[in-house]
Amino acid sequence: MTQEHIAMVVDEVRLTLDELTTSCTMSREWVIEHVQAGVLEVDPLADVTLWRFSGRDLLRVRRLWELELTFDANPELAGLVVDLCDELARLRSRLRRAGLRTD
Repeated sequence: MTQEHIAMVVDEVRLTLDELTTSCTMSREWVIEHVQAGVLEVDPLADVTLWRFSGRDLLRVRRLWELELTFDANPELAGLVVDLCDELARLRSRLRRAGLRTD
């Protein structure tokens, strides 16, 4: 099962900040920093107790962390790379559905 399919299965689940940090073994500070940087989509001005994250957010946190660790990237750069990879996957999927090659 691909990460996208896993996210679709759990996308209806809404995780609190504490549940997200426990699920991905990240610190609250790390997640808050990434929300403030705009790479995790919740309202940074809302009280953190009201923040809710989806299954896609959980996968995004893992991907962001991996990029930051591997390439010593800052949150904004890692977020941009994840966004570009997601867009590339969407475009390739559209090409496949249209019967075109993606290589």
